[in-house]
Amino acid sequence: MLDNIFVMFILALLPVIWLVIALCIFKIQAHIASVGAFIVAAIEALIIWQMPLINVAQASLEGFAMALWPIVIVIIAAVFTYNLTVYTGAMDIIKKMITSVSVDSRILVLLIGWCFGGFLEGMAGFGVAIAIPASMLYALGFNPIVAILACLIANGCPTMFGSIGIPTTTLASVTGLDSTFLAFVQTIQTAPLLFISPFLMVMLVGKGFKALKGVIPFVLVASLSFIIPEIIAARFIGADLPVIIASVCSLICSFAYATLRKNAIVPEEYKMNIVKDEKSISLKDALVAWSPFILIFIFLLVTSKLVPFINEPLSSIKTSLLIYQGDGGTPYTFTWINTPGVLILIAGIIGGFIQKCKLKDLFKVMIDTIKQMSKTICTMLGVLACAKIMGYSGMISDISTFFVSVLGTLFPLASALIGALGTFVTGSGTSSEVLFGNVQLEAARAIGVNEYWLVAANSLGTSAGKMLAPQSIAIGCAACGLQGKDGEILGKIAKYAFGYVIIMALIVYFGQGIINLL
Repeated sequence: MLDNIFVMFILALLPVIWLVIALCIFKIQAHIASVGAFIVAAIEALIIWQMPLINVAQASLEGFAMALWPIVIVIIAAVFTYNLTVYTGAMDIIKKMITSVSVDSRILVLLIGWCFGGFLEGMAGFGVAIAIPASMLYALGFNPIVAILACLIANGCPTMFGSIGIPTTTLASVTGLDSTFLAFVQTIQTAPLLFISPFLMVMLVGKGFKALKGVIPFVLVASLSFIIPEIIAARFIGADLPVIIASVCSLICSFAYATLRKNAIVPEEYKMNIVKDEKSISLKDALVAWSPFILIFIFLLVTSKLVPFINEPLSSIKTSLLIYQGDGGTPYTFTWINTPGVLILIAGIIGGFIQKCKLKDLFKVMIDTIKQMSKTICTMLGVLACAKIMGYSGMISDISTFFVSVLGTLFPLASALIGALGTFVTGSGTSSEVLFGNVQLEAARAIGVNEYWLVAANSLGTSAGKMLAPQSIAIGCAACGLQGKDGEILGKIAKYAFGYVIIMALIVYFGQGIINLL
């Protein structure tokens, strides 16, 4: 019996095995590998799981639909907004503001890597939160390897809420769970890692525990002013804004605290040689530079469930369509206005006009963004279609059956590791949620663990997987001119990632009772 379960497990896992081999051994690009996984899943569904051809086609179409709306629209809108601020020069003003308060490398790594990096992850994701902070730190004089490692550590924990919460909202969509409560559970699980990450970043920059001397209060401010707002935002707003609100709060509190200790003596070993521009930035210039992000924050907030008289009418503008008509199929809903991608796009365009960007330049940036993200779009289409076929055909169920049969009640110890594997392979928290979200759900039901707790554990695992993902490391290396050093970076970040996985396993296994208190 167990032999048969194992055989079906291996067969069901073949699309994922293909991804691992294609990405890690053959070094095939992610968009091509993802299409390959989709083809493998489709062939297996037809031949082994005896799924009718029409159902395979419908499952694929539903996957394409979910990829395009709302995921791809968010990706395009978020990266377009960021690219626009670079094009108009607003990003230079933002950088200057952040680096104006200190020459202490320990302070700067948190302001740039932790606070601003978290904000970029919440806004755009997809490597932006590694590339930009790492390049900024490198430009300020940081060792490029240290800059990349610090940003990889910082970027891990916000991954579940990256790109306006797309990984979490997608996970809620594929599992049928409530996204707001799921987001709240995720923040509870990830809080210990959010707490220790800033300490690890400072120790990395300062080469050991000694680096914490004199800056522990600042690190605590950066850490706690991130954790508390994130938990509150997830609980009362949902999955869209937790990291954006948390990073903004952390940036404001950390910036204010750094300003208060601006005249503090900085030990020579931590002092950066920064040439400061004496020209001050006016309030008007600052508001103009930040205007797209301020508008996004406002639009997402006022259209959230906190403002029901706006949220409900906008949310009612939708279309429901039964795409997959086989067993288990449910109508897929397209929300046309009150969806993050549309709101971000509107805010980005208005922000561009505020920054005196001409209409033809807006079109140019948009076209360049679509070209830039074309491979990512293809990856999302392949992964979502693959996941839908795996789910409807019964592959996900067979994977879950194997894990439960072998691990039983110990399955929670492996939950985060499974999520990490998905992100390591695909480089995307969203892809990991799609691939393994239902595995966690079915395992929870089989062993009697709360569904939200175990499904959230998949997101927890994406934090470690994001650190190790070849794509993340390659982005960091490219940003700091270290092409070819990927292996060295991977070896150095691995100890942090595996340490996180161990902590995650303990949190998920021993913290199961916490869900009853929420």
